[in-house]
Amino acid sequence: MSEKKYDIGLMGLAVMGQNLVLNMVDHGFDVAVFNRTTSKVDDFLATDQAKSKGDHLTGAHSLEELVGKLKSPRKVMLMIQSKDAVPALETKLYPEAAAVDAVIEQLLPLLDPGDVIIDGGNTQFKDTERRTKFLQSKGIRFIGTGVSGGEEGARRGPSMMPGGDPQAWPLVKDIFQSIAAKVGPNGDIPCCEWVGDRGAGHYVKMVHNGIEYGDMQLICEAYWMLKLGAGLSNEEIGEVFAKWNEGELNSYLIEITRDIFTVKDPETGKYLVDVILDTAGAKGTGKWMSQLALDLGVPSTLVTTAVYARCISAMKSSRLAASKVLSGPTAKWSGDKETFIEQVRLALYASKICSYAQGFVQIAAAAKEYGWTLNYGPIAMLWRGGCIIRAVFLERIKDAFDANPNLDNLLLDPYFKNIVENAQPAWREVVVTAAQLGIPTPAFSTALCYYDSLRSEVLPANLLQAQRDYFGAHTYKRVDKPNEGPFHTDWINVREVK
Repeated sequence: MSEKKYDIGLMGLAVMGQNLVLNMVDHGFDVAVFNRTTSKVDDFLATDQAKSKGDHLTGAHSLEELVGKLKSPRKVMLMIQSKDAVPALETKLYPEAAAVDAVIEQLLPLLDPGDVIIDGGNTQFKDTERRTKFLQSKGIRFIGTGVSGGEEGARRGPSMMPGGDPQAWPLVKDIFQSIAAKVGPNGDIPCCEWVGDRGAGHYVKMVHNGIEYGDMQLICEAYWMLKLGAGLSNEEIGEVFAKWNEGELNSYLIEITRDIFTVKDPETGKYLVDVILDTAGAKGTGKWMSQLALDLGVPSTLVTTAVYARCISAMKSSRLAASKVLSGPTAKWSGDKETFIEQVRLALYASKICSYAQGFVQIAAAAKEYGWTLNYGPIAMLWRGGCIIRAVFLERIKDAFDANPNLDNLLLDPYFKNIVENAQPAWREVVVTAAQLGIPTPAFSTALCYYDSLRSEVLPANLLQAQRDYFGAHTYKRVDKPNEGPFHTDWINVREVK
């Protein structure tokens, strides 16, 4: 009797890896697992969940054994962290990149041409670009896939954003689309579709995470305006978010925010949110998006602002000291609460649209820079279920790109244009009120500045170019001579030189 062969192997049995494995087996796939710390393999297989899967799930205690258990063409998915690396390669890359490279080096002698390696981690897209090209030269097919949704998503249905070698996609499509979250009227549209060549999948996942940063910061500012501005209690704020989740703002992040305001700390009896220290953590993907936006010259200001908001939150000791020295407004808000709540809702929605608009502008710029062919409507639907930024209005984004695949900016789509225009008075009122009360709302303000800049036919950059030319002879162009130039002026002697 021949030894059973398995559909896919997975290395990396942290919580995400374990949940993906169970998800795969639930959908009829046979899975072999491996972890560098081999005791994790045995511990996982000893759990009740794993034991219930019978011979649809097996373990391996080496990469050789893992590969040997797989059907051809073999598919090995990596869900590894830096601490899971085999003895480290000498590299200047960040630890996670070194870990994946080390494992790939170990896998290469064990695989045959046509086999597939899948990286499911939060990987910098440039690493996926180079790995795809390198492995193609070795005859190995590579996929770099973003996986979003956290532990619950991995177990019940994540959003998946695969890119890499397009020849690999047909070999894993059935597995990926089976385990992904499902949306649509009949709940049968998978939140997983091929994104594009090489690093496109991981780039889209990075932008997803950047939008997530912006969304979370905007929600925090809405909360702060309701609490410090309107003076709402936690119970009242929870009720506001519950109501918002029934309308246009319906989304995972609004939903969990609603829930957070209902939870009390068993130890103190206080609302748990009030005993959490106000210093935010981060894992770096928001920073990646911001840095890469600067490289491309696109203004992804919402994610940058959100990253900096986390940075200043971490400066707790500095803020404590400054709070005793620096003064601000002493005015108190007065007005109709229901009116103000609605103004904050509109400001949140308009700012959220700007954040997503910036994300898609950056994806389009990256596609042009790196030679990817992307379909933006389907990308929006990848985020419709399973992931952290899932929201009802993503279907409207798909509609916008379906109507105009070459849409330059979501704010120019008639649907979103009307929403933001109608929200303007409320949005501006919230930003003004925040300034008058001394309540920091950097993301609301940044979103509004982006909108105002985008709608401005003329900006003061003419003066900036004059300054650059004055001190550095950087030249400029003229509005009255568009086909001539560039020009330089001797500003001291007021003498124009072509």
